[in-house]
Amino acid sequence: MNDDQSMAQKGESVGSASLPEAGPLTDADILRALEQTKAVRKGHFKLTSGKHSDTYVQCARLMEHPRLTNRLAAEAVRRLPEGLEVDIVVSPAVGGILFGFAVATALDTPFIFSERVNGEMVLRRAFEIPAGARVLVAEDVVTTGGSVQEVCDLARQKGATIAGVLSLIDRGGQQVFCEDFYPLLRLEVPSWDAEGCTLCKAGVEISAPGSRTIAK
Repeated sequence: MNDDQSMAQKGESVGSASLPEAGPLTDADILRALEQTKAVRKGHFKLTSGKHSDTYVQCARLMEHPRLTNRLAAEAVRRLPEGLEVDIVVSPAVGGILFGFAVATALDTPFIFSERVNGEMVLRRAFEIPAGARVLVAEDVVTTGGSVQEVCDLARQKGATIAGVLSLIDRGGQQVFCEDFYPLLRLEVPSWDAEGCTLCKAGVEISAPGSRTIAK
C-alpha cells in the first residue's frame, strides 16, 4: 500500500485540506477544500470578465497542492456524463493550465493550452488540435466564460468539435458560450459592472488578481 492510499483510507489531509476517504466527493467537501486552502478571498476585485466583486476565487492557492488538485479533477471527470468521448483537453492560459492538465491526467488524454497574443487566442509551442478531435475545454473559474468561448472558437477553426466545457468553479455569471457546461462546484458569488460598484464609490482599493493581463 502506498502513502496516498494509506492517507486516503484514514481520511487524513490531502494537500492541506481534509477530505473523506477515497471515493466520491460532495459539494461540501469541495467547498471545504477551497476554504481550507484560502482559495476564497474577500475584498474588492476586478474580475477577468471586467466586472467587479467583493469575492474572488483564487484557485491557484488550491493548486499549490498537486494531490488535492488531482483528486478534484478526478471527481470532476467522474461527474461527466457517461459515454462522453474526449480526444484532447484544451485550456486557456494561464489560469486553466494546471486544472486542465489534471483533468487530462484523469481522462488519460493529451493536453494542450492556448495563449492570447495581441488580444487573440492562438496555439503556440507547436501545439495542434487535430481536425475531427472531440475537445473538452477545461478552465479553473468561469464567470462569463469569455476565454472559454475563445478556446471553443479556436478549436472549431481547426475542424474540431466541442465535447463540453469543464470547470472547477462556476461563479454564477451569465455565460457567453452555449456548449454543454459541467462545473464541479457552483458558487453564487455577486458581481456587477464597474459603473454600479459601491466599493468603487466608497474609494475601496481594487485589485485584479486574474491572469489575463500576463497572458497577452
